[in-house]
Amino acid sequence: MRQRSRPVHLLLAAAVLGTASTALAVGPAQATGESTLTADPLATWQTDGIVWSLAYAKGIVYVGGTFEHIRPPGAAPGSGELARKNFAAFDAKTGQPLPCAPAFSGGSGTVRALKPSPDGSLLYIGGSFGKAGPVGRSNTAALNTADCTIGAEWQPTVSSTVRAIDVTDDAVYIGGGFDTVQGQTRERIAALRPNGALLPFKATVRGSSIPNDPTPGVNAITVAPKLNKVIIGGRFTSVNGSLFGVHALAGLDATTGRVVNSFSGWIPQRSAVKTLVNDGTNFYLGAEGTGGGVFDGRIAGRLSDGSQIWKDTCLGATQAVLPYKGVLYSGSHAHDCGSTPGGFPDIGNRQHFLAQSISDKTILPWFPDTNDGIGEQIGPRALTMADGVLWAGGEFTTVNDAPQQGLTRFAAAPDTGAPQVPLLSGASTARGKITLKWKASWDRDNGVLTYKIYRDGAYLTSLTKDSRYWNRPDMSFTDTVEPGAEHRYSLEVTDGTNVSGRNGPVYVTARN
Repeated sequence: MRQRSRPVHLLLAAAVLGTASTALAVGPAQATGESTLTADPLATWQTDGIVWSLAYAKGIVYVGGTFEHIRPPGAAPGSGELARKNFAAFDAKTGQPLPCAPAFSGGSGTVRALKPSPDGSLLYIGGSFGKAGPVGRSNTAALNTADCTIGAEWQPTVSSTVRAIDVTDDAVYIGGGFDTVQGQTRERIAALRPNGALLPFKATVRGSSIPNDPTPGVNAITVAPKLNKVIIGGRFTSVNGSLFGVHALAGLDATTGRVVNSFSGWIPQRSAVKTLVNDGTNFYLGAEGTGGGVFDGRIAGRLSDGSQIWKDTCLGATQAVLPYKGVLYSGSHAHDCGSTPGGFPDIGNRQHFLAQSISDKTILPWFPDTNDGIGEQIGPRALTMADGVLWAGGEFTTVNDAPQQGLTRFAAAPDTGAPQVPLLSGASTARGKITLKWKASWDRDNGVLTYKIYRDGAYLTSLTKDSRYWNRPDMSFTDTVEPGAEHRYSLEVTDGTNVSGRNGPVYVTARN
């Protein structure tokens, strides 16, 4: 697990001087704080399409999306494939595929939402489909997790796509683009009993926060049963007829559907909420926007009173958020976080995974990455935590620059990635003085690195430095030696666990 370090702009100067007899290893102070997972992906099965949703229940990770097959880790498209139509299940511990594989077809043929019941006995499924396994279902279904059969009791008729689901002991909340459920008017949001009967809960969600939007409605739901509250997010401009103060985000009474939090001013025009989760105390959202002046980042709020804790300023649409051990993990294509603590400027690069301190929104040194991938070319779209392993799904076809489609996983250990060793140079500019120079390296899951200097094959001294891929300070070390003597120097870098290859050697003769 990688420990948090202070942001780059708080660090000491890059140059560090020392002597052969006394090494001055001056580095940044460590902040007491959060640890992240490693940035080294575990070997993971792949899909041949897009993963829209992930869920974990009773030792199994369920995957929903738009795909036809899965294939082994490292396999090229078309190699070693197993048929899986829009739905797959994997052993959470081993990552191996399970035979649980009902096909979802009809409609647009896609699974958009997965959510287990509190006891894990049922997995509720939403999307655009007319058939779940061997039986007809109308855009939503339930899977018995014990035997992988489609539940007979849950078969409500929903008029259009279901994009979001959350579940309590006695209610199932669904959101999407529909107008009717069980033949009754339910605009974009509905609540049903586990047997599929409609509950009195009713909220009318209308409008779109995005001009010319083909998919208005509810994208995300999170329920706080102890507070009798449901928070919904999506592409809408009014709830229950309120034209002012409600935009893309609303808190509702979980029994009646009346608005209890309007979150006025949280989400600007031309932005929409894509994801919502809560940890029982706080809720977290991710948003995306179109055009200028939009909000693309993450917000943390209090469930109890709907107050805002923090809001970041990153640009690059956020599709998924997940809190875990004091860290908010997210999937996005962030390209400018320059005004967020620990963040990076717009340097023409998209960073598809982020980890932030829940306490103060600081971006932590955890930078695994994907490409944009296929479809809408967003990259990651879904996250779930399974026994301490973070599963991520989406449109990507590479992870950390290696081929990997649709799915990937990150654990707390082992950390296997070593920093690259930088290019070393040396010169003598004064009598008996040799100065070595290099540019700081960077690591995907460590902010502070240690640089070990060797003279004539023997360890000489170490320096530490905080660096990121967008901020790699110049570093130097001056060695005091006998005038006129020639020495060879080399350098290696460690993150505390892994050591780079040793560079050099560089030969330098000290001035007389």
